[in-house]
Amino acid sequence: MLFTMLLPLFLCLILPVLFLFFIHNLRTFKNSPSPPGPKGLPIIGNLHQLDNSILYLLLWKLSKKYGPIFSVQLGLRQAIVISSSKLAKEVLKNHDLEFSGRPKLHGQQKLSYNGSEIAFASSHSEHWKLIRKICVVHIFSSNRVSTFSYIRKFEVKQMIKNISGHASSSGVTNLSELLISLSRTLVCRIAFGRRYEDEGSEKSRFHELLNELQALMGTFFISDYIPLMGWVDKLRGLNARLEQNFKELDRFYQDVIDEHMDPNREYADEKDMVDVLLHLKNDRSLPIDITFDHTKGVLMKMGKGERCFHF
Repeated sequence: MLFTMLLPLFLCLILPVLFLFFIHNLRTFKNSPSPPGPKGLPIIGNLHQLDNSILYLLLWKLSKKYGPIFSVQLGLRQAIVISSSKLAKEVLKNHDLEFSGRPKLHGQQKLSYNGSEIAFASSHSEHWKLIRKICVVHIFSSNRVSTFSYIRKFEVKQMIKNISGHASSSGVTNLSELLISLSRTLVCRIAFGRRYEDEGSEKSRFHELLNELQALMGTFFISDYIPLMGWVDKLRGLNARLEQNFKELDRFYQDVIDEHMDPNREYADEKDMVDVLLHLKNDRSLPIDITFDHTKGVLMKMGKGERCFHF
């Protein structure tokens, strides 16, 4: 009741501010030439015309009308859309440095430890260069990948054994589920040193967190496009949901790190990814000190990679 009574007063106060902010940005946009594009509404631009579920189709239709390069207004952000192979080559190959930046979106920055991993770090910064070098040289190198061949062979044999068991009992084999399970197990064993497929509630907790992570990564936060409207995200409960998922994932990855730092832990034949990252953390010769947040950021990226196998 109180919120209903105060809402008109709040709108009377905030709408003039938004209007002045919009006029200021509109003058900025007019002073800089931009490709043609669909006309949008004040403040929200073309946001109401875009649907994430069929975004590629909507952009394709707009390219037929406005050409291979056009602009759309995403709230107070302007985006340029490229839809031809020739222009894509210019952007991604010939001028990749100029176009390698990406906007810092609220959910992505929070869940990546403020860009502590390679995907959401500021492009070509010293931190990005170091994390990229670590991933290329120490984590995803051909030598490192080859050391885990015994894990791949073992898990593939286990999958074949399951298929054979189903066949001998005339049971039905769901190959999609088996292949997804195989991919998830491989990533978890190589990254964390554990399978998580046979661990009951621990497995459920891990995958529930990754499901929520994936959903939040693709969630529309109004504050990313209209900063002064960030209060709407709070009313929708998105900020609390994001904070809760981050805290639970942070606790999970801290448990993984603590387990690897336990002096009484039984070591496997080969170091997993956490072992490698913790070893590098103690390497004082690196130009930047590796923190636990950097380690968790890389683990977060591996976790998202594991989640991709589910789709």
